[in-house]
Amino acid sequence: MTGDLFFSGVRLLDPASGRDEPGALLVRDGRIADLGPALAAPEGAARVEGGGAVLCPGLVDLRAALGEPGFEYRETIASAAAAAAAGGITTLAALPDTRPAIDDPALVRHLLQRGAETGSLDILPYGALTRGCRGEEMAEIGLLREAGAVAFGDGARAIGPARLMARALAYAAGFGAMVVQHPEDPSLAEGGAATAGELATRLGLPAIPAAAEAILVARDLRLARLAGGHVHFAHVSTAEALALIRAAKADGVAVSCDTAPPYFDLNETAIGDFRTYAKLSPPLRCESDREAVAAALADGTIDAVASDHQPRDADDKRLPFAEAAPGGAGLATLLAVTLARVHDGTLSLCAAIGLLTARPAALLGIAAGRLGPGAPADLCLFDPERAWRIDADTLPGKARNTPFDGRAVEGRVLGTWKAGRRVFG
Repeated sequence: MTGDLFFSGVRLLDPASGRDEPGALLVRDGRIADLGPALAAPEGAARVEGGGAVLCPGLVDLRAALGEPGFEYRETIASAAAAAAAGGITTLAALPDTRPAIDDPALVRHLLQRGAETGSLDILPYGALTRGCRGEEMAEIGLLREAGAVAFGDGARAIGPARLMARALAYAAGFGAMVVQHPEDPSLAEGGAATAGELATRLGLPAIPAAAEAILVARDLRLARLAGGHVHFAHVSTAEALALIRAAKADGVAVSCDTAPPYFDLNETAIGDFRTYAKLSPPLRCESDREAVAAALADGTIDAVASDHQPRDADDKRLPFAEAAPGGAGLATLLAVTLARVHDGTLSLCAAIGLLTARPAALLGIAAGRLGPGAPADLCLFDPERAWRIDADTLPGKARNTPFDGRAVEGRVLGTWKAGRRVFG
């Protein structure tokens, strides 16, 4: 045996190069050795027959919370790695608002090492922008960057003070790093549980105006112009904010953004009669905003789709709606729900996979998310037509709090490989 691994009968899909064709791929020593339509298997190679399934780069999740350290009752690195592998994810950028927050270089190195120890998932830590993610005093951005932090932010908490945000943008720019903002004006969002409107009024829920998102986006775009730094807006969910970002991009501002599947697949009616699994941050929006997010995926305004994985324990959700913790599990469902926008004609398959691979990898500045000779053999094999139903009780990983419970989807991961080693399927 040579130790080679040969994929045959697959649809090779590589958004980074535009490749989309039937063919084969050869893995040797943990890296892609060759690929193409006329590739022959070396003698003695182990074989994977794809049966026409899509072989693409392992998914790159731009934004996910891990319970560890500090909230292991919600999720551990091991359980998150299992869920990620089941979802075809081989690289994950982990948010810094853990306990303790990732505001110390030793914690950055610790997370990098813990990811390596899983054998299935590269964990790339975000550094805390402020000490303890408290929004008061800027953390040691330079030291965190040197230790391996890929970007900076305060996780699910907005960076409120304008002066602090301006200083952070300017300082992070000196290290070639982007600042990631949770775009929600804190004074307008405080205590809110749902988007302001008829539904929140009828349910008697404390509300957050949708404009809270656009207000902070408008401020930070102005600060990015002033400071010259790269601002990235996470889980953008409203038409007004997207219009501002679209115009700023056209004007040459260093801005990017992502969204998450709930914001292009669900609207506020998913909270039903106080359904806490659908309580998210930012909250689900009206249908016109959902449509605007889908349109922004298609026109390129949105740079990536992230899982926005926010694991919660059952006790975090078994509370009155206004008191329940926001957040939804998203690792195992990321691909399938994104593919819904392929099946409805919003996106091509290549564009959808690009939002999950090459484009987030480019934002993070990492050598992932592509198929090519010499690239790491981080691979996802999936059937885009295979139907299944999301069941919260059977999701892999520790977290069960999916807003998509009961959702019928098409697109199933058949196998995931990390450095040429099968880690799922």
